[in-house]
Amino acid sequence: MPFDLAVIDLDNTLYSADSGVFARMDKRMTAYVARELGVSAEQANRLRIAYWKEYGTTLRGMMLHHNMAPEPFLHDVHDIDAEEILNRDIPLSVALEKLPVRKVIHTNGIREHAERILGRLGVADHFSAIYDIRFNHYIPKPCQQTLATLIEAEQSTPERTLVVDDMADNLHAARALGCQTAWINSGCGRNDEQPWDYQIPRFHDLPAVLAGVKYEE
Repeated sequence: MPFDLAVIDLDNTLYSADSGVFARMDKRMTAYVARELGVSAEQANRLRIAYWKEYGTTLRGMMLHHNMAPEPFLHDVHDIDAEEILNRDIPLSVALEKLPVRKVIHTNGIREHAERILGRLGVADHFSAIYDIRFNHYIPKPCQQTLATLIEAEQSTPERTLVVDDMADNLHAARALGCQTAWINSGCGRNDEQPWDYQIPRFHDLPAVLAGVKYEE
């Protein structure tokens, strides 16, 4: 492997973006913001999207502008009954097994959510650690400082780290730090204007790409 550490995103990276997981979280998030601020669902949804685009998470905007406590929000938003949506993914487990390096999760969600998702997919044993939104005082990805601290905690270096994510902003931060990058493009096709080391439709394809298989997209 051209790297010793794989820092892997969770949601929409290890499972398909159209699974419905994020749709449920977005719905709960909008409802929570509406209750917290006493606004309509339409207003809450606009705020949810605006804060996500500006700060990386809706939570960050709510904390900065509305002094919202993070933990009640996080637990409510991630209460989505993932077992109704996701199933055990044996091919994913095989793909992870084919990456003989230390693998960790880095997510803007919470550890409890990550543990539920990994358990439901049947891949929890492949990961050595979970770094969640609490790791750097609720500061979300993309954040070079957070990623650098994570890599240091893992006793690796950016040059020997692969960051796998479905969000371009997160990969830009990783690349700026000196990491290798893999973009999960969810089948939307290659974008040769992007500087990623690897572009793949889904995480399951990563071992093949590392072995030199090229995808026609």
